[in-house]
Amino acid sequence: MSDLFQVRPARAPDVHGIAALVNGYAAQAVMLPRSAESIALALDDFVVAADCHGRVVACGALKQYSPSLAEVASVAVAPEAHGHGAGRAIVSAVERLARIRGVDEVFALTLTPAFFEAVGYGVDDRARYPEKLRRDCAACARRSACREVCVSRTLLAEPIDAAA
Repeated sequence: MSDLFQVRPARAPDVHGIAALVNGYAAQAVMLPRSAESIALALDDFVVAADCHGRVVACGALKQYSPSLAEVASVAVAPEAHGHGAGRAIVSAVERLARIRGVDEVFALTLTPAFFEAVGYGVDDRARYPEKLRRDCAACARRSACREVCVSRTLLAEPIDAAA
C-alpha cells in the first residue's frame, strides 16, 4: 500500500470509476472501451487503486482463458497518479489474484511493452495464445492494424503473498 492509494479488490461502487478510466484511454485509442455493465459482470476479476477519497486512480483485471492461462487486462492509471507506482501495484495485485486461482502463466497485449518488461514480463508471440485470438482479436475492429505487443510471464515458481 502506498500513502497515495490503496490497492484492493474492486467493489460495486467502483464500476463507474473503472469505466471512466478505461474509456478515457479508449477515447485516445490506447485501450478498447468497456461498458459499465461488462465491468459489473466481471467485477470479481478487477482490482483497483483508490485514493484517500475512495476515487479509482488505477485498475486492472484478470481475464482467464483456461485454468492455467489468463490475461492481465484493462490496466489503466489516471494521469495524475502516473509515476507513483500505481501501475506496478495493480499488475502485482492482478498476478496475486492469478496465483490464488492457480493460473501458471499470464500475458498482456499492450502499447506500452517497456512498462511490462520493467515488471518482469518478456515480449512474446501472440500466436502462442490462440484462445485470445479466437475470443477477442477475431472480432476486434483494430485487428488488421493492431499495434499491440504481446508480453508474458510465468507465475509457477512465485509464492502467493496473501498479506500483500
